[in-house]
Formats: sequence, structure tokens, C-alpha cells
Amino acid sequence: MVEYAVKTPPHHAAWQEFLDVWRSTDECEVFVQAWTCDHFYSLGGAMYPGIGDSHGPCLESWTMLAALAQATSRIRIGSMVNAMHYRHPAVTAKMAATLDGISEGRFDLGLGAGWNLEESNAYGIELGTVKERLDRFEEGVEVIVRLLSQEVTDFEGRYYKITDARCEPKGIQLPHPPVLIGGGGRTRTLAIVAKWAQKWDGGFRSVSEWEDTNEALVRHCEAIGRDPSEIFRTVHVPWEPDADLSRLRDEAATFGAAGVDQVIFNMQGPPLTAEVEKLGAELSRR
Repeated sequence: MVEYAVKTPPHHAAWQEFLDVWRSTDECEVFVQAWTCDHFYSLGGAMYPGIGDSHGPCLESWTMLAALAQATSRIRIGSMVNAMHYRHPAVTAKMAATLDGISEGRFDLGLGAGWNLEESNAYGIELGTVKERLDRFEEGVEVIVRLLSQEVTDFEGRYYKITDARCEPKGIQLPHPPVLIGGGGRTRTLAIVAKWAQKWDGGFRSVSEWEDTNEALVRHCEAIGRDPSEIFRTVHVPWEPDADLSRLRDEAATFGAAGVDQVIFNMQGPPLTAEVEKLGAELSRR
């Protein structure tokens, strides 16, 4: 049966508004998870129409999650997804283990190769070519997984080197918090998902597009002898202000019938605190 989650990109609103949405989501048992995302600049334009440009307010995801872990008690939490090039993977592993403890084992570690050139350039953080960011990402995922699950880790690659490295205390979830990788690149990204991830996010896609991309993931799993059913699948559905809630319910049901495990209702504008309970009631009618 398909699960439901809420996503609140941390932009174009104040902290209290996000806190209210997450508390409402935690109180509405229809939803099993809440997500934020990892950006330093606000998002707008075609992806998030009608809510402003990149110069608006945007809160930082990890510090938000630490606070939101304490403000909630039931839902799983996570950031969809953390860009590898923004933090050294050893630091990311340390933060992930700590946050898993703070949340009492409710944390999913979302990871991605990164894409936002504007904020990367503004902050002086090199993004690199597509090949460079995927090479770096593959190294970083391995570093993170090994640090979260091994007592001592040594690793030397092109981008990262760690020596006799420890990450203590470990998180609550064993062997480590679930790793979710976002993206649909068929040559590299899905191969990394097949090798390392417990969860995969297909992003914003139509059902047919999702099914086609999922078939590519299945082929990567089969190539390395992994059971594709071991990977939990999520997908995004845009949640605009004043959206027809019955349409959102039906769209989620269609994805569920196609094999998606969790549908994430991604708020496209400011946080919709008053709408969380209404959407939850609509989803309960299916």
C-alpha cells in the first residue's frame, strides 16, 4: 500500500510556518514522513512558479531538521536531497549519525550529486561538470555508508581521502540510517542507487516516465545481482495552493498502482499548514 509524505522546501517563509506544518503533519496519521530540501538560495521559476525568485529567504536544511526532530515524535524525517559537494562526506556522515540519534531512529539520509549552479557559484563551492559531480558523488556515498556502518574506515579516491576514521556514536538504525538517492540518470545515478541505496526518489515525473525510469533501475539491480524489491521507491507530486485535493488523491493512487511506495506531496508555495489536515482527510477516502 502506498504511503504519503509532505515536503516543505525551506524557502519563501519564516521558521514558525515550517514548524506549524511539520507539527500538523506529525499529528495527521495519514502521513508517515515529512521532507525538506537542501538549498542555500530560494527556488522559483518553472519548478516553483508564482512564489518569487532565488533572492528570497531560504533556511538551512540540517539545522532545521535537528529542531524539527525535537518538534515531532512520529513521522520519519529527511532532506530530499543533500548535495554531496556542499559538505565533506565524512562531515555528512557525522551529522547523519547525530540526527538519527536526536530523532530516535526516524531519519532518512537523502543524497544527490548537486545541480544548483547559482548558489554554488555564489558561495564559492565548485560544482563541476556532470561527470565530475557524479564521480565525486559515487566516492562520497561510499565514504558515508562505510563511516556509518564500520568501526574504522580508510578510503582514498580522487576527491576524498580519510584515514583511520571513526564516526561515533553510530545512529540508532542498523546497519545505518536508510540512504535515499534522488535522480534518474540511467547510466550513472541509477547504477549508484542499485549498489548503495535503500531508497530511490524518482522526482517529478509522469507515471509513464516513472515506470520507464524504474525499469532502468531494475536492470541495474539485476546486473549486480541485487533484488530490485529491496529498494523503496518515492516520487513527487506538486501541491499548489488551492489545489484540487481529490485530484492529488487520484494521482497518488495511480502512482501507487504503478509500484511507488511513497508519494511526496511537494508544497509549491508557502507552507500550507491549514491544508495538511484537509489533504489527510481526502487521502483517507480512497
